[in-house]
Amino acid sequence: MKVKEILATKGSRVVTVEKSTTVIDAMTIFSANRIGSLLVVDKDETIHGIIGAKDVLMAVVNHLEEIKTLTVDKIMTTDLIVATEDDDIDYILAIMTENRIRHIPIITNKELKGLVSIGDVVKSQLKVMDIENKYLKDYIADKYPG
Repeated sequence: MKVKEILATKGSRVVTVEKSTTVIDAMTIFSANRIGSLLVVDKDETIHGIIGAKDVLMAVVNHLEEIKTLTVDKIMTTDLIVATEDDDIDYILAIMTENRIRHIPIITNKELKGLVSIGDVVKSQLKVMDIENKYLKDYIADKYPG
């Protein structure tokens, strides 16, 4: 299964914030959209980084006194790991596991196509396994002619 199949089901909507957004405002956006990461972009929609719930947690722990004015550009991850729509799900899962990340931006021809979470990957793999399991059970039960 390819990433584009996940995006076809999930959609390509990605919630973004600008670098000047405060961490407190980002937390509100996380909550309102029920999401686990935000891409940090500039006015031209160029991606500069990503922040996740763990980044916010560490900001609260490390910068409690200034948390009300702290901006996301101070806590974002700038060394992004990205994937393409044509990447295989097994490859994406291996990248996420190896790098201990939960979200990967999907970029094709320098254009943001979506954002895939570890939950999206696991859900797609479970779907594939359910289908394979059904076919194997039908085969064992001798439901196929021949």
